Amino acid sequence: MIISRYLLRQVATTTLVVTSFLAFIMIGGRLIKYFGIAAQGRLDVSALLWLVAYRMPDFLTLILPLGFFTGLMLVFGRLYVDHEMAVLNASGVSRDSLALRLWPLAVLLIVVEAGLTLYAAPWGFQRSEKVLAEQSAKKGFDLVSPGRFINSGTYTFYADGQSKDRTTLLNVFVHQDAANGSDVIIVAKEAVRLIDPTRLNTIVELHNGRRYELKAGQLKYSEAQFATYRLHLNDPQAAEAVAMSNESMSTEDLLARPNDAKAQSELGWRLTMPVMIILAVILSLPLSQVNPRQGRYLRLFPALLVFVALVIGVLALKLRIGKGTLSVWWYAGLVFFYLSFAMILARKQRLTARLSGKTPHHPHGGNGPTNMPHVGELS
Repeated sequence: MIISRYLLRQVATTTLVVTSFLAFIMIGGRLIKYFGIAAQGRLDVSALLWLVAYRMPDFLTLILPLGFFTGLMLVFGRLYVDHEMAVLNASGVSRDSLALRLWPLAVLLIVVEAGLTLYAAPWGFQRSEKVLAEQSAKKGFDLVSPGRFINSGTYTFYADGQSKDRTTLLNVFVHQDAANGSDVIIVAKEAVRLIDPTRLNTIVELHNGRRYELKAGQLKYSEAQFATYRLHLNDPQAAEAVAMSNESMSTEDLLARPNDAKAQSELGWRLTMPVMIILAVILSLPLSQVNPRQGRYLRLFPALLVFVALVIGVLALKLRIGKGTLSVWWYAGLVFFYLSFAMILARKQRLTARLSGKTPHHPHGGNGPTNMPHVGELS
């Protein structure tokens, strides 16, 4: 019981620290991206935190298994370096039994990972898409500030001033790239935004201005004077954003589409991610074994490459299965391959001894009894 509490506390603490560190890095990178978009006037600053909060479950679906695997590698590596693993083996506690003592934490993380992939991440995707749709509808007018050029699709806006109530732009300049290749220039005394309940189609009404249309290489141009002129800034991306993508669909909706390759690819992804917790435990046991003189970080980087390759493989399968070139059962094949690879690594010492016809060599010198557990041998 003491060993179980000690091991669980060490792994849980290390996993929490590593996961928090990775999440901080990923959130920082995403915030930098969003701040860049906001600096260009394409995103309201008030929506930044909401976007990051809604995308957090999706971040954790990848970070949690990686953080758990890294925590296991660090803890088991320290057990080898500090000779604690040798003492445990000499006391009759094998490496396999140590893995079994982690089942409460592993089950908890599997439940958390399943909740993130099956429910929280799709909900966060859906909410973030709605926020982006609202921002896409707003960015053409609401984000225009005096003295700055703002792009919105084929339009470029510039306003010299703004009314005190911030509802009207003064001395407005608008440039449009027309579909026929000509340039449309509009200048107006003022511009207001008409309220649209759906917030997916921005209507800008210009008052008292002129419209010029000209084409490069031609001397002729057209000019028209108007009292009222309306621009419809319905960004097609805004309409697409509210459409249900595979990532934002609920798991029940994915199950209802057995013939849709993209839906099955997303469903297989969601069901595979919780299994990564089990693979993290099985892979970390043989990969963390080091000589005390080598240090616990010797095999950490190669082991991380092995686990990251697993994550990349699942992502690659998601793309290929979504295109219909592979079957959804390739997810199970990849998991079985890594499971077999981990079992071979765990039994490497015994398999080598049986193939060579020799008694397994004790790591600390001498040939110990084969029926006694020792460092690096599974009992």
